[in-house]
Amino acid sequence: MLYGLRLAGLVGLFFLYVPPHLLSKLVLRKSGWPPRFLRHAGLIAGVRPHLEGRPLEAHTLVVANHTSWLDILILGGWAGSAFVSKAELEHTSLLGWIADQNRTLYIDRAARRDSLVQVQRITEALEHQQPLTVFPEGTTGSGRHLLKFRSTLLEAVAPAPEDVKVRPVAIDYGDHADVVGWHSGEPGMVNFKRVLGNRGTMAVTVRLLEPLAPSDDRKYLAKSAQQSIAAALSSLAGRDGL
Repeated sequence: MLYGLRLAGLVGLFFLYVPPHLLSKLVLRKSGWPPRFLRHAGLIAGVRPHLEGRPLEAHTLVVANHTSWLDILILGGWAGSAFVSKAELEHTSLLGWIADQNRTLYIDRAARRDSLVQVQRITEALEHQQPLTVFPEGTTGSGRHLLKFRSTLLEAVAPAPEDVKVRPVAIDYGDHADVVGWHSGEPGMVNFKRVLGNRGTMAVTVRLLEPLAPSDDRKYLAKSAQQSIAAALSSLAGRDGL
């Protein structure tokens, strides 16, 4: 019952927000509707984020842990971030179109020989005012452990271009991690139904941590970000996320 109501709410929200978004793009050549959509979609899905730390600034590369598809709604809707995503999303009709509206940058992680091109695209994206989030775990997880952070995409900030900051962000679902965690092998629809069918609301703490010290060593940046995020998460089993 609750799943159906929330799903209907998300569908209604989409059709309510698309017309003014398209009109804004047509008349003003820009739109503030995508973050509003993500924020209100998150509220419908039941999340109630609380942000700790200084707001994200322009030209910021966010390095975040990845537990759920809710991460996108939270960081996009409450922190105003765009995202680096897997290339497969671009070819998913409706979800790909929604992602496009929030300036998603698609990366084919399997195309290793194109890594220099991918790094250049991230560098160019950071010239935009909107912060950009990467999920260096490469996939979602259970929320109880961190996967090893991959450093490849951090080459774009090793060293960081002028005025660009690298900020770790810890998305802490606390006791709700077991509900929202999307572990390897779980069908997406199963996770989607469980999250929307969860009774009540879910408090989520988003810790906007201090920027990392500049470095020309991408592996050092990845390790530093993982350590900072692990220390800030209450949901880790034994808090041993390294």
